[in-house]
Amino acid sequence: MTAHDEQHAAPPDPDKRVLIFDTTLRDGEQAPGITLNTREKVEIGQQLARLGVDVIEAGFPIASPGDFEGVRAVAQEVPDVIVAGLARANERDVTTAGEAVRDAARPRIHTFIATSDIHLTYKLKMTRPQVLEAATQAVRLARTMVDDVEFSCEDATRSDVAFVAEVVGAAIAEGATTINIPDTVGYTMPTEFQRFLLDLYERCPALRDVVLSVHCHDDLGLAVANSLSGVQVGARQVEGCVNGIGERAGNASIEELAMILRTRADALGGLWCGMNTTEITRTSKMVSRMTGYVVQPNKAIVGRNAFAHEAGIHQHGVLSNPLTYEIMDFTSVGLAQSEIVLGKHSGRHALRNALVEMGYELDKDELDQAFARFKTLADRKGRISAADLEAIVGDEMSVESSDAGFHLEELHFAGATGETPHARVVVTDAEGARREAEADGDGPVDALMKAIDAAAGTSGVLLEYNVSAVTSGRDALGEARVVCEIGGRRFAGQSVSTDVLEASAIAYVRAVNASRHAEHGERVAAGGV
Repeated sequence: MTAHDEQHAAPPDPDKRVLIFDTTLRDGEQAPGITLNTREKVEIGQQLARLGVDVIEAGFPIASPGDFEGVRAVAQEVPDVIVAGLARANERDVTTAGEAVRDAARPRIHTFIATSDIHLTYKLKMTRPQVLEAATQAVRLARTMVDDVEFSCEDATRSDVAFVAEVVGAAIAEGATTINIPDTVGYTMPTEFQRFLLDLYERCPALRDVVLSVHCHDDLGLAVANSLSGVQVGARQVEGCVNGIGERAGNASIEELAMILRTRADALGGLWCGMNTTEITRTSKMVSRMTGYVVQPNKAIVGRNAFAHEAGIHQHGVLSNPLTYEIMDFTSVGLAQSEIVLGKHSGRHALRNALVEMGYELDKDELDQAFARFKTLADRKGRISAADLEAIVGDEMSVESSDAGFHLEELHFAGATGETPHARVVVTDAEGARREAEADGDGPVDALMKAIDAAAGTSGVLLEYNVSAVTSGRDALGEARVVCEIGGRRFAGQSVSTDVLEASAIAYVRAVNASRHAEHGERVAAGGV
C-alpha cells in the first residue's frame, strides 16, 4: 500500500480493535532480579503512554509501600491512559489498589483469584463455593471505588470450564467490565485455548457484553501464538510485557503482538491495535536498561539482529529490493536510517537538540548529568553516535534514586597475567561519606565485587554476569549486567561504559543499592524506619 493509499484508506473497524494491556511494571517486575523504583516506574509509564498502549498495569500495590507509591505516582503522572493496580480477591488488597489508582484519569482495579483445582487444593485451601463468594465480594467492592473493574481467573486454562463460567458470570453480574482468561503457567496450545474460550462463551452468554482479555505466559514458547488464537475467537484485549519479560519464561511480547497485527492484518480479518509502533525500539531499550534484562540478539522485532543481514545472498537481495528478505519497514519500529554524529567539541545545545530529536525531554539536572557522561565518552571515542546517546541517557535514567544508595567514586585494578587480581574501590554513601576498601579475587570481577562488598558492608553472590556491546567499533560501549543474591534475594544491576570493568563495578553497586532499597521498604512495612 502506498502513502497515498494509506491516506485515503477506510478507517479501521472499531469492533476489531485489540486493546493492548501492558503489565511490564507488574508481571514484568516480578521476574527475578528486577526492582524498579518510583522514578523508573514513572519513566517507563510515560514511555508506554507514548507507545500508545491502552492500559498500564502499574504494579501490585499491596506488595510493599514502595510498590504502592510507584503505582500512585504512575496514576498521577501518566495521563490519557488507563492505569490499573492488581489485587487479590480480598478486601485489603482491593481497597489498597483502589487507593493507589485513585488519582488516575482513568483508574482500573484488576482483581483475581485462582479457579483450578490444583490451586484451590494446594495454594488457596478453599472450596469452589468459597472461591465464587470471594470473587463476587471482590468485584462488588471494587465497583464501589472505580467504574472500570477487570476480573481474572488465575490458572483458568487448567480449570473446569463450567466452574470458570460460573465465576465469570458472577463477576459480570457484580459489574466487572473486563474478564481476563490467563494461561498462567503457559500450558495450553492455541487450538485448545480457542476451544476453551468458545466453550466459555457458550456457557456464559453475558461474556459477549464485556471485554474478553487473554494473558498468556511463554513457558512452552506459545505466549504470542496463544494470545493471537484468543483474539481470533473474540478476545479484544491482550496482555503482555515489553521485550516479553515476566514471571519464569515471561509474558507475551507486546511489540511482537503489535507488529503481527500491523503486518498480517490481512490474515487476521482486519484486527488492529492503536500502538504507535515507531516508539517500539526506544521503549525496548529503556525497559532493557532499567530492568537489567538484556534483549537477546535474535529477539523478534527488537533484537539487534532483527533487521541485520550478514549473509552475502541476503545482502544482495535486500540491496536489490528490501522486500526480498524484510517483511517490515525498519522505520515502522522506530529505527533510524542514519546516525546522529557528535564529538568532543559539541556543546549542550547540540546535545539537547539531538536528544529532543530522539524523543528525550530532560530537565536541567538530567541534561547536566548526560552532558558530563557525553563529554567523558567523547574524549574516549571522538565520535558519538545515536546509539551511544541512547545508551548513556538510558543508563543515567536507570540510576537508583533511593537515599540508601552508594556511588562509585574511584576504581583501581591491578593484576598482570599469572598474578592474583586485586581491586581497590572508593564509594560514597547517601550522606557523602567516603568508604574505601580493597580485595583480591579469583578474577577481576570477583575482586571488584569483594571490594565493593567490603566498602558497602554487604555480601553478595554473583548468579549471572553478562557483558555485551551496545554500540559498534573497537571503542564500543559495553553493557554489563549482573544478577546477584544479597540477603537471600535476587537483585539485578546494569551499566554502560567503554571500560567493561567499570561498567561491571557500577552494575554491582546498583544491585547493592536495589537490595538496600528493598530492605528499607520492608522495614517501613514492618513499622520501622
